Amino acid sequence: MSDREPFFTEQHDMFRAMVRQFVETELAPHAEEWEEAELFPREVFKKAGDAGLLGINYDEAYGGTGLDYWYTVIRTEEYVRSRCAGVNMALLVQSDMATPIIHDLGTEEQKQEFLVPAIKGDKIAALGVSEPGAGSDVVSLRTTARRDGGDYVINGSKTFITNGTRADFITLIVKTDPDKTHQGVSVVLVPGDAPGLTVGRKLKKLGNKASDTAELHFDNVRIPQRYLVGEEGHGFYYLMHNFQGERLVAAIGAVAGAQQLIEDALKYGEQRQAFGKPIIKFQTWRHEFAQHLTEVEAARRLAYFAADLFGRKVPCVREVSMAKLFCAELANKVADRCLQFHGGWGYMDEYTVSRAWRDARLVTIGGGTSEVMREIISKLSF
Repeated sequence: MSDREPFFTEQHDMFRAMVRQFVETELAPHAEEWEEAELFPREVFKKAGDAGLLGINYDEAYGGTGLDYWYTVIRTEEYVRSRCAGVNMALLVQSDMATPIIHDLGTEEQKQEFLVPAIKGDKIAALGVSEPGAGSDVVSLRTTARRDGGDYVINGSKTFITNGTRADFITLIVKTDPDKTHQGVSVVLVPGDAPGLTVGRKLKKLGNKASDTAELHFDNVRIPQRYLVGEEGHGFYYLMHNFQGERLVAAIGAVAGAQQLIEDALKYGEQRQAFGKPIIKFQTWRHEFAQHLTEVEAARRLAYFAADLFGRKVPCVREVSMAKLFCAELANKVADRCLQFHGGWGYMDEYTVSRAWRDARLVTIGGGTSEVMREIISKLSF
């Protein structure tokens, strides 16, 4: 245990070294290729599963490693070294967004059919929440799942679905009672090959290009009622809890990404000359980066505070929302200023700062916008 980082033990440090090697060997060398292709190979999920990265906090009985939440923090921080945010997001959807509900509330049958192969990386998972007319406003969802005998029949559409073009199953948020608000929302599991489920199109994006983002359409998709997760009508509350893990990894990744951007910029600033000296020697930039470093450290402390509460299962919606808001906004600010620091080269794809600038823009939107975070914080504060 370090005096400066009391949360991390020697075992944590060993795990960090392992994840770093995985990322620098299996992910980072292919970033440019995958960005150009706007997709990465399916086998990456399997490699991540074999490395134990997709079930860190899950029970060993289902292939997880049952480790504490600080291992998730470390893995999320190390992912940024891939310099390929699309891959990072796809893997995080698999481990921290689409499957926690199954692990926490699923039946034994559901865990064996969906969770176990997802942890192994044999099946790709997606989380289906956003719709063309609804995002964070979950009670306004219009995708329905109506009982019909022993089945549910699903109709509707989802959009912005990461892993959507090739998901083997979708953890889907639906209305089982359209006449109700919060009490009408449920969670079901839908196999990716279910008749009536179609991929509308693969969406083109500003950033995170290596991940596939899809529209999904459900036309009388029939699933057995045993694919209902938890209790019918409780899905809103399940999702609100699930959002905390999603938003927390977003905050942690945003801080780590900002730190990496600063480190890259400082190296560039030592090499780039202007008016006879390295540009980092100019006081205007030295002071600006001193400010960035201070703010990133403050953001890290806020994220770690929220992670500590979350890992100990202390109610922390307010703290997680604050971390998501502050870290995401800061990541965008740092990305923009680091691009400016690179001058004309920052605008070229020759330097990864241009991609980082594009990718960072999503973090204030995905998993709940900054505006939604402010609303949550205000409701819980005054």
